Amino acid sequence: MRLVQRAARILAVILIITFATALLLQLAPGTPAQVIAGDGATPETLAAIDAEYGFDRPFVVQYLDWLGDFVTGDLGTSYRTLEPVWGAIANAAPATLQLAIGAVLLALIVAVPTALFCAFRADSAFDRAVNVITSALIAIPPFVAALLLSYLFAVQLGWVPVTGWVPLSESLTENFHYAALPVVALSLHPAALFYRVLRADLVTSLQQDHIALARAKGLSPTAVMLRHALRPSAFSLMTVVGLQLAQLLGTTVVVEVLLGIPGLGALLVSAVLGQDLITVQGVVLVVALGYLLLNLAVDVSYRFVDPRVKV
Repeated sequence: MRLVQRAARILAVILIITFATALLLQLAPGTPAQVIAGDGATPETLAAIDAEYGFDRPFVVQYLDWLGDFVTGDLGTSYRTLEPVWGAIANAAPATLQLAIGAVLLALIVAVPTALFCAFRADSAFDRAVNVITSALIAIPPFVAALLLSYLFAVQLGWVPVTGWVPLSESLTENFHYAALPVVALSLHPAALFYRVLRADLVTSLQQDHIALARAKGLSPTAVMLRHALRPSAFSLMTVVGLQLAQLLGTTVVVEVLLGIPGLGALLVSAVLGQDLITVQGVVLVVALGYLLLNLAVDVSYRFVDPRVKV
């Protein structure tokens, strides 16, 4: 019963998001026919394009037609490029997924050991310094970090390219060369957030009775932290990791555009500017579905951390 309710909620959210996206594009100035025909098109030409693509039909009818095609697994064909939307998304998704997953993994690699160290030495000088640094990192938007890192490491030092992208399938070395800067830029905010969440929970866990008992048994500080404090403190971190990974699928937009990365963000911006409604709805649908499924996966994963939790 709960799975049915969860599926119904996911479906409702997808319907609301895609309908709102389509409605916003309808309210934008200009029409898709003008974008397709270009400047100087005659009214007859615009009318013929509207009739061919169905732009002259009521908005609700257009949306329901798109929804019916989606149910059959068809997201339509781009008005501008004449490329199937599924194909455009499949070409753009690997770059976005690599940036999002890489940023979260790098953030965890930095945040978890730092949080363990600082929680064990709470209120030390190092702990206070890290708290100041993470506060600053949380306040810096990813696109600002991308600009600063690009100026320093690409323009001034020349260590990495300013813009561009090489797919992982073509060259592992070149891909790392192009992906390093955006991954670091996108990881700064999540790393600071992961650290703050995990450190706070660890400090609370270290004050519990079972930790005092573990110490009384003579366990080493490392064993106390890893075996008795980290596990019960991981719930909030798991939630935030899932939310951040899902959020990065959408927040890479500006970074991808700034650094010339052909991901979902760049595809979405290009489609919005070209009023390519079919492509916009397809990208929004995929991002929204990924966000919802990641949150569902986080909920299910709680049981693996603590079997007492029931989903």
